[in-house]
Amino acid sequence: MSEQNFDLVILGGGSGGYAAALRAVQLGLSVALVEKDKLGGTCLHRGCIPTKALLHAAEVADNSRESEKFGVKSSFEGIDVAAVTRYREGIVSSKFKGLQGLIKARGITVFEGEGRLEGPKTVVVGDERLTGKNVVLATGSYSRSLPGLDIAGRVITSEQALELDFVPSKVAILGGGVIGVEFASVWRSFGAEVTIIEALPHLVPNEEESISKQLERAFRKRGIEYKLGVRFQGVTQHDDGVVVTLENGDTVEAELLLVAVGRGPVTQNLGYEEAGVTVDRGFVITNERLETSVPGVYAVGDIVPGLQLAHRGFQQGIFVAEEIAGLNPIIVEDVNIPKVTYCEPEVASVGYTEARAAEKFGADQVSSYEYNLAGNGKSHILETSGSIKVVRVNDGPVVGVHMIGARVGELIGEAQLAVNWEAYPEDIAPLIHAHPTQNEALGEAFLKLAGKPLHAL
Repeated sequence: MSEQNFDLVILGGGSGGYAAALRAVQLGLSVALVEKDKLGGTCLHRGCIPTKALLHAAEVADNSRESEKFGVKSSFEGIDVAAVTRYREGIVSSKFKGLQGLIKARGITVFEGEGRLEGPKTVVVGDERLTGKNVVLATGSYSRSLPGLDIAGRVITSEQALELDFVPSKVAILGGGVIGVEFASVWRSFGAEVTIIEALPHLVPNEEESISKQLERAFRKRGIEYKLGVRFQGVTQHDDGVVVTLENGDTVEAELLLVAVGRGPVTQNLGYEEAGVTVDRGFVITNERLETSVPGVYAVGDIVPGLQLAHRGFQQGIFVAEEIAGLNPIIVEDVNIPKVTYCEPEVASVGYTEARAAEKFGADQVSSYEYNLAGNGKSHILETSGSIKVVRVNDGPVVGVHMIGARVGELIGEAQLAVNWEAYPEDIAPLIHAHPTQNEALGEAFLKLAGKPLHAL
């Protein structure tokens, strides 16, 4: 077995791993990047990018159905799944080739194969033993199921859903979080009947409650059914579909059951615990600077407890590279990481919900304002309803922004800057928001909280 030494050995080439690699070589470190599948990981190949391609195809389908109201004559003739697949795969392939080229151009050594942590500073992959002054664990996540619920036949996860070569006539979706509502949105636009089953009281239950309620109304208007506050009991399969039984006795019949109950950390049988790394329920435990219980071994991305978002992993990868290089990077808490759900309508948020802000700062110390997109010219042009809610500490900074409506994900940049820079609404109010844009709606909400509303009452 040959041995090689590097400043940094990274186990996993997904969002967190390759970001750490790119930043580390910028800082003059030698890097080995170990990946058993394809660079880019779940996000590029089975998650963010391909699902958003499907969602764009779904948007085009909806636009073709509704074009006559805008004076454009067109007709919707159906979904060519093979063509949608070519479109989706073309985007993924292009991004993958670009990433491969970038990694090569930066001089990062890539080792293909399944790596294993064999000691505090050593990763073994195939016949290679890689020793690093530091090691980053970035092995990502997998689609979870529930105890006793086997993924087989007509019971599928998002990975199988992406690869379907047909549009199902009727789908049951177990889980009303991000993955569940995004696939519900796609399939409904493609013509399927959809029922979402969510054990918690609302869809996208981690969002501001008023936003969740608006999404539920929008889904109801689109014909997407949902059952909230009820738990899954079991499922039976037959030749033509599935029958899902709920704990309250209700049943849902469908052609397929999509299991979208979250993602679990990929940490088993990789030598972590044997090397002394503390693992709790599969997750790698780190300090606030992402160092594990073993000095010089760090963890990033979905294997670290908290939000499971590609851009969180990406930021953590950069953070760890800079930490190793001695730059003392700033910590961005999970609550201040922007989140976007790309269903129709989109949901985007950053910072505290009003309820959480009240818990942290005191209910009498928090104010909020929710601006209805009906007052926004560009939103009217786009024919989208929704709102933007801003939460502030009285005589203090903006601590939360919560949005729903078509394309509001594109507004999250200003929102996360306001929250993370602890801007006061009074700081933002004098700044100009271009007209006509949806961005003006953010400006209106800030103006209101600054005590000088223009179009808001």
